[in-house]
Amino acid sequence: MILKAKERGGGQQLARYLLAMRDNDHVELHEVRGFASEDLRGAFSEADAIAAGTRCEKHLFSMSLNPPEGAQANIEAFEQAIDDVERKLGLENQPRAIVFHEKDGRRHAHAVWSRIDAERMRAINLPHYKIKLRDVSRKLYMEHGWDMPRGLQDRSLRDPLTFTRAEWQQAARAGLDARELKAVFRQCWDRSDSQAAFDRALRERGFWLARGDRRGFVAVDYRGEVYSLSRYAGVKAKEIEARFGDARALRSVQDVKAEISGGMNAKLQAFIKDVERDAARRSAVIDFRKADLLARQREERKRLTDAHERRWQAETKARAERLPRGFSGIWHRLTGRYAKVKAQNERETC
Repeated sequence: MILKAKERGGGQQLARYLLAMRDNDHVELHEVRGFASEDLRGAFSEADAIAAGTRCEKHLFSMSLNPPEGAQANIEAFEQAIDDVERKLGLENQPRAIVFHEKDGRRHAHAVWSRIDAERMRAINLPHYKIKLRDVSRKLYMEHGWDMPRGLQDRSLRDPLTFTRAEWQQAARAGLDARELKAVFRQCWDRSDSQAAFDRALRERGFWLARGDRRGFVAVDYRGEVYSLSRYAGVKAKEIEARFGDARALRSVQDVKAEISGGMNAKLQAFIKDVERDAARRSAVIDFRKADLLARQREERKRLTDAHERRWQAETKARAERLPRGFSGIWHRLTGRYAKVKAQNERETC
């Protein structure tokens, strides 16, 4: 089920759009929850009024739910999907409305939540909501057995020899859902009318076609895992043989693993060279920064030493000028003031 959503304001404009019959054969206001009003315009007026007491301009979260072409989803499936999204985004117990549209025999739904927490008068933050909706959408495709679009499939299900280094590291960390694997194998089967086409489709998703020891046609991934085509594609061995011919014409699992290993080694060597080049560049930058820092520290120490020297000379001159000379000096010696000034100078030099 394709889920599209956005944060928005303008509750009355949204209500008019959702209730418009112009582009739909049938419109049904299925649910209004958490509002004092029971009609959509009144409910969204309440949402607008409450949001006016905050600084939030996009106080509504509007989402559309569309089953894939040719698929039919019942009311319960839509409600379950909406509840899943609500939990995923932290919108539980927020006021919401659900509207169903039907056109040309196909049903899709719209769900709208108020983002304003009325008790705290603050908008609920929805970080990374597009990523979270994609996760819910993938789950729905797998649960209903629908043909999943490539854009929703696990990004690690592709030819690893085309990975970047970052993608390689991500794929090595990723776990694969068995349900998604089956969906991918089935999709490759349904869209391939020959062994060559099936092999190309598998390779795009990071699998190699091979001859199994006892299971006829199998697929091997870059980690060396072996998958039975009949089990994962959900077809009988006789159907596979009828479409692809004799499995003995294929290379063995060991030969395919050796090919994958060779390709992986070459790819890893390329990554190693990239890392070494990056390290050399970083080392040169570090050396330059270190030399620059040392030069600046030496210059700073010289400036500080010169400043101390100038200050010392100025203070020494000031202390010397305190001691009177000539007749005044003799008088100060006789009165004892000379000794006091001299003692003060000695204290300041300690």
